[in-house]
Amino acid sequence: MIEVGWSHCQIVGKSLSGKRAVDEQTFASLAVLSERLERLKKRSPRFSGVSFSRHVKGLKGRKRAPATV
Repeated sequence: MIEVGWSHCQIVGKSLSGKRAVDEQTFASLAVLSERLERLKKRSPRFSGVSFSRHVKGLKGRKRAPATV
């Protein structure tokens, strides 16, 4: 399970650094990581001040490219 979570971090990190394209997998990984952070915040007040970096927030704010067929 930790390895799966780490791959989401790797996908987002590589997308931020330009080593991989920002694609649907990037946004899916961001969604997973966002959900996990929200769960942590609900479980303990210790995590209430934890947030994503401004770079990740910027990436989350980007519009997804429309799917092409």
